Amino acid sequence: MITYSIGLRNRFRGITVREGMLFEGPAGWAEWSPFLDYDDATCVSWLRAAREAAVDGWPAPVRSAVPVNCTVPAVDAARAVEIVRASGCTTAKVKVAEPGQTLADDLERVEAVRDALGPTGRVRIDANGGWSVDEALRSLKELARFELEYVEQPCASVEDLAAVRRRTDVLVAADESIRRAEDPLLVRKLEAADIAVLKVQPIGGVRACLDIAEQIGLPVVVSSALETSVGIAAGVALAAALPELPYACGLATVSMFTSEVVAQPLLPVDGLLPVGRVQPDPAMLAAAEADAATTITWNARLARVESLLKGSTG
Repeated sequence: MITYSIGLRNRFRGITVREGMLFEGPAGWAEWSPFLDYDDATCVSWLRAAREAAVDGWPAPVRSAVPVNCTVPAVDAARAVEIVRASGCTTAKVKVAEPGQTLADDLERVEAVRDALGPTGRVRIDANGGWSVDEALRSLKELARFELEYVEQPCASVEDLAAVRRRTDVLVAADESIRRAEDPLLVRKLEAADIAVLKVQPIGGVRACLDIAEQIGLPVVVSSALETSVGIAAGVALAAALPELPYACGLATVSMFTSEVVAQPLLPVDGLLPVGRVQPDPAMLAAAEADAATTITWNARLARVESLLKGSTG
């Protein structure tokens, strides 16, 4: 078991360094990397996912490769074009509604991505719940000119998602409203989304995600929680096990890291990721290892969350 600390090429979700833990079990390597601002209770499901990966393994796949989108952070237009062209993907997810930025910034970035992909490429946007209903409707009216595939989590609450969905022609995808909700199926009950975005670690594992996918009855997009290739492999396993996969998945995020822990990182080739386990390279793993203070912090965090997990399972 090691704690890793790897830099990011661009600021993402307010951070420039990604931290987490990697460990090996009888089924293979697993990643546990809840963000540092998450409380211990929130981290329990992340640990369930890691335990599944290390101990139980994953369900059998029904496909050998998974189509993916590239992710464009809230960068300027020139950098956005670089990211898209370097990715080899024909679908791009563009971050919008970034604190401190304006709709004009979003329009410039999305236009640059649309131009880089060309008319046949697919552009989806992600607001991470950053808009009110009125802001979402106003922004989508402007952004719709770029032929959006869908908008992900335009507002924070399920009720607001439903209000936006009733008043726009742009398809609505729910992310936080599923993985951070007490009732992940409320999205279906309120008819608040057209698409469900599922992330393996936050939801508690591949099987937990498959259960939600079956119950929610919506097309699924599997997305990354900004993991190394070890964690991304779990997302690919989920996407590979879904009966249907109509949309590209948000799993091509390894390129956002300045280094990796495997010799052949899970980077897309012709917009596809292969299905299968990955094995960390010992030298790369050692190079990514965090300093002593960071390791102590993560070990203490793991001990607290393990205690909560044991309590929740009796």
